[in-house]
Amino acid sequence: MIASLRGTVAHASSDGLVLDVAGVGYSVAVTPDVSRAVHLGDEILLHTHMIVREDALSLVGFRTREELAVFAALIAVSGVGPKSALGVLAELSIDQIAQAVADEADGPFRKVSGIGPKTAKLIVVQLAGKLAPPTASTTGSTAASTDLVAQLAQALVGLGWSERVAAETAAVVIADAPDERTVAALLRRALAALGPARGEVLRG
Repeated sequence: MIASLRGTVAHASSDGLVLDVAGVGYSVAVTPDVSRAVHLGDEILLHTHMIVREDALSLVGFRTREELAVFAALIAVSGVGPKSALGVLAELSIDQIAQAVADEADGPFRKVSGIGPKTAKLIVVQLAGKLAPPTASTTGSTAASTDLVAQLAQALVGLGWSERVAAETAAVVIADAPDERTVAALLRRALAALGPARGEVLRG
């Protein structure tokens, strides 16, 4: 069992990386936000889950152990395979997943490609009590802060970012600029943090 890999990024695509580990290239499936965050030549550590099938062995990698644990919980749900589980983690943060399960809300899961209403309901039912509770950044320590996070995240989703990346970026940007209360100014900060490519969309 390969539990983790530390190596140099030799190739990156929207859904996977090739890590050079001591001269051996490992193909690892990742979420798009992971592949967007790295560059060729970067050294990174990925916590991995090995998928064993009769005709193939494959690896799925995550930046944190928490994401790996949620992935393992998701693929244990009837009808959820590795691709669908990665799709959930590409669209939702681990806190958003935990919150949806705690609220018994299957709506967020039905938005993920490949997951229908029945499977979404199974995720909520079978993960109940198995996930760490959402943190204060997701449930909101104050109404004003929560509202700003939601507005900023919605603006980023409108510009093409996934719900997961939008929510995480919004939370970080607002935490880093506690005195900034306007969505427009926070959006500029968020786009600067995410990179210039999407910023062109706003300016256009």
